[in-house]
Amino acid sequence: MAAGPLSVSSNASTNNDGILIGDKMYSEVYLTIDNSLIPEERLSPTPSMLDGLDLSTETDLRILGCELIQSAGILLRLPQVAMATGQVLFHRFFYSKSFVKHSFEIVAMACINLASKIEEAPRRIRDVINVFHHLRQIRAKKTPTPLILDQNYINTKNLVIKAERRVLKELGFCVHVKHPHKIIVMYIQVLECEKNQTLVQTAWNYMNDSLRTNVFVRFQAETIACACIFLAARALQIPLPSRPHWYLLFGATEEEIKEICITTLKLYTRKKPNLEQLEKEVEKRKVFLAEAKLKAKGLNPDGTPALTSAGGFSPASKPSSPNVTVKVDDKSPNSQTLKTLKKEPDTRNQVSKSPHNGYRRSRSGTYSSRSRSRSHSRSPSPRRHPPSPLLPHLKSKSAHHNSDSKSSGRHSNSGSGHKRKRSRSRTPIKMERDRERDRDRDRERFDLSKKHKHERSSSHRERRERERSRSYDRERERGHKSKHHSSGSSSHSGHGRHRR
Repeated sequence: MAAGPLSVSSNASTNNDGILIGDKMYSEVYLTIDNSLIPEERLSPTPSMLDGLDLSTETDLRILGCELIQSAGILLRLPQVAMATGQVLFHRFFYSKSFVKHSFEIVAMACINLASKIEEAPRRIRDVINVFHHLRQIRAKKTPTPLILDQNYINTKNLVIKAERRVLKELGFCVHVKHPHKIIVMYIQVLECEKNQTLVQTAWNYMNDSLRTNVFVRFQAETIACACIFLAARALQIPLPSRPHWYLLFGATEEEIKEICITTLKLYTRKKPNLEQLEKEVEKRKVFLAEAKLKAKGLNPDGTPALTSAGGFSPASKPSSPNVTVKVDDKSPNSQTLKTLKKEPDTRNQVSKSPHNGYRRSRSGTYSSRSRSRSHSRSPSPRRHPPSPLLPHLKSKSAHHNSDSKSSGRHSNSGSGHKRKRSRSRTPIKMERDRERDRDRDRERFDLSKKHKHERSSSHRERRERERSRSYDRERERGHKSKHHSSGSSSHSGHGRHRR
């Protein structure tokens, strides 16, 4: 079948013979039935075998899927050609995809739905799902109940539609199947055995049974028809021409006939496949594949990231500082601790001498801490009271006292100049004491301010209570006076009436 006109690209040149694209000449595109046959090298290993499924389990799943399609086709009242097409599509699909990654029951529904459209006998997806639901209940030996149209049904319907699209995509939309039904009848007529209806029916039955095997994806329909007639004639002991062999007339070889016959006869010696065991095996392979995928991504089976030494995580302790290198003799085990202890005061002195560690050197030579000034500024100051009239007199007294102390200090320091120098050079211990003293002073100030605040709030509360009690007493007095006045006025009015 020739395809439509091809669109010529910019780098393609046209000739009388066809279209030159790159180094190849393209004239027409042919889609023939030979494209659907699978070569021998692709038959093994199959995608299911690559996923860890053994050949026996895969064969049982193929047989079970084809039996489901056949039984569903009978219940759906489809023609035999539609059921045969569905089974062939089922085999073709699972030579491209794995039973582990795709549910065989959903694919079987999709194949029979697609086959009904191909053979001009379409059925609704709802009917297909109903029939498979009924077959599942019979297989589990349950009482058949109607399918409920709930969310589960909607999900199954969507899965069947997606699976139908996937089958079409994997097969490249080459879904035509050449069936040997008519060919069997035609060959028997050539052999002048058409009057023997038993031979025709037996050959037909062998052909329907061989649909469960993979012979329809390996051999031509004419070769399968010859093998079915050969099997039927051997079973019924009907002699057929053998000098030369009759099947050579139709283009079949002896090796192909034997291969088809052996593959078909193996069906009758196999045990009936157990669906529960097959589903368990498939589920096991699914779990194994999922774990392998997570392991390849570097994850645990629960999805958490796996911690490995190659990933860069090391539980070892951090190395010591590169600046401090201590030589340790092997003989003395405590030498390392002694050397580190000796080194500590040096580092402290270095810290105190550096101008970048929070201390500023003043002009007088002493170190002042920035934290001291911050603590003074941040600490809440006590409430300032109004200046008293005695303040100037007190100030003058304190100034006089300070000047006396300064002069006495000068006299004392003039005698001992070396002591002053010692006081200037402050050791880290003295600095630490100064810091502690400053902290205690700040803490006392903070406690004092809190105490003042508490006293102010309590005095304010007492004042408010006093005002409330006074106002209450005033109101009572006013009410009492008004009552007394009203009673007095009423008594006066009564006396006046009596006098009148």
